[in-house]
Amino acid sequence: MTKIFNDPSEFAEEALAGFCDVYSGLVRQVPGGAVRRHRPANPKVAVLAGGGSGHYPAFAGLIGTGLADGAVVGNIFTSPSAQQAYAVAKSADSGAGVVFTYGNYAGDVMNFGMASERLAAEGIQVENVLVTDDIASAPPSESDKRRGIAGDFTVFKIMGAAAEAGADLADVVRLGRKANSLTRTIGSAFHGCTFPGADAPLFTLQDKQMGLGLGIHGEPGLFDTDLPSAKELGQEFVSRLLAETPPGAGDRLAVILNGLGSTKHEELFVLWLTVALLLRDAGYTLVMPEVGELVTSLDMSGVSLTITWLDEELEPLWTAPAETPAYRRGTAAVQLGAASGQETSDAGTADVPFEADGDSRAYAVQCVAALEAARQSLHAAESRLGDLDAVAGDGDHGRGMVRGIDAAATAGAAAGTRGAGAGSVLIAAGDAWADKAGGTSGVLWGAGLRALGESLGNQRTPGAEELAAGMSAFAARITDLGKAGPGDKTMVDALLPFTETLTRLVQEGAEPRQAWASAALDAVAAAEATAALRPLKGRARPLAEKSLGTPDPGATSLAMIFTVMGPFLAGSGQSATTSSETAGALS
Repeated sequence: MTKIFNDPSEFAEEALAGFCDVYSGLVRQVPGGAVRRHRPANPKVAVLAGGGSGHYPAFAGLIGTGLADGAVVGNIFTSPSAQQAYAVAKSADSGAGVVFTYGNYAGDVMNFGMASERLAAEGIQVENVLVTDDIASAPPSESDKRRGIAGDFTVFKIMGAAAEAGADLADVVRLGRKANSLTRTIGSAFHGCTFPGADAPLFTLQDKQMGLGLGIHGEPGLFDTDLPSAKELGQEFVSRLLAETPPGAGDRLAVILNGLGSTKHEELFVLWLTVALLLRDAGYTLVMPEVGELVTSLDMSGVSLTITWLDEELEPLWTAPAETPAYRRGTAAVQLGAASGQETSDAGTADVPFEADGDSRAYAVQCVAALEAARQSLHAAESRLGDLDAVAGDGDHGRGMVRGIDAAATAGAAAGTRGAGAGSVLIAAGDAWADKAGGTSGVLWGAGLRALGESLGNQRTPGAEELAAGMSAFAARITDLGKAGPGDKTMVDALLPFTETLTRLVQEGAEPRQAWASAALDAVAAAEATAALRPLKGRARPLAEKSLGTPDPGATSLAMIFTVMGPFLAGSGQSATTSSETAGALS
């Protein structure tokens, strides 16, 4: 259990600040993460690893010569926001382009993708390399859907070495994707990890059981089985990995036996004896193997085995020197340019006066009240939403939603105080939600609120048809961005019934408050019905069977939010306290 913390919600930020202070000679903190303390003497490709906190040494611990130029750091097990990725890239870019590299998770793909679009629009060369090494998360025929786990390290190391040697952006990307295509990982968990401030782990196992096919965000294994001996576990791992030997692969391997957070090194060494023997008996030469903690999951008890088939091009990059706060290999020659204390950011621009008419400003007050009602509702439901998410995910949905709504409510209220109309209030709230919450739900809620604000605008109070059109824009932005559809067991399963009912009733002439209330009831029913579905998107997809019988947390929270926001957005003026009590009854 994680025992050392102050405010659990600030744990990730404080951990990053402490890390940057300890290793101030090697790294410096910047908005969104950290970068190398010194800029290169000449332009070089900036390799930027990224993802949520809780995986140390990944990601910030790998910043340094021969490895990463920077790390984009999100909250615990939560993807960083697009703004964080953009800010770190701006700080790390030295003129040769940047490449984001990260595990294949929906939130990371969305946020790094949006940051890449913004950087490209400014003329900065930018690419993305996704890691998909986990063989348990999808069959070989769907390898592009696999998640990235400890194979992150191998891909990061090869890309970092290539960039350090002077390779251009296209070559660094090519080598990273090649390494990923030749990397396979399988893992098992013995006990779940515990979030700071939580009083129980995300999952537990019966005595003498293990979960095979773990994830690195606190997810349980894909299925539970009897706890084997070290020899039996080694045989299980090796046989599964070698069954996926790439066509034409050579006989030299990079091997990582990785502890997930609380598995002792001595245990890893015992397991290594079997792993190494089996691989050598299969005719492989093991090239500079690593045994220890490289990609962890807070305090999870577990282990994973990663192998990468090397060739004449990849092997020198795997064995090349590196020096970072958490990882050293050989003697890395550090070529330092002038130390840079400057941080490049687009933050801090002067406020631009809002333009809005009196009616829209009056309606903006209702929007701020709606956000406050959602804030109270989500705080009350945080634990329940986390429990729902922990069944087949990483258990962070409640905390992520609370972080998002807190930021959204604060930003919306601040915009309203400065004279913003309804559209600008909702846009400010959406942008803050996406930036502070991170993760898939963060970027989707942020994008949806922005779309609603853009649709409503800052002139006059919206009528029923305008409100229905705004919610349709909300839904369209989310489905376009997230690519989920009905039946995928996501928030969309509650969102589409809501918008369809609202639109239909408004077209039939129903009074706005009643139309919204009926649509919210349909959303609640649809969210509850997701218990019968198997997830086809997101982190819960590999654990589809475990998810059966549990409603989707994203659909549940969306129905809850829409229920409490309705009285304000549809015009009743009901108090936030009363609305929060209504949400409590739903949860």
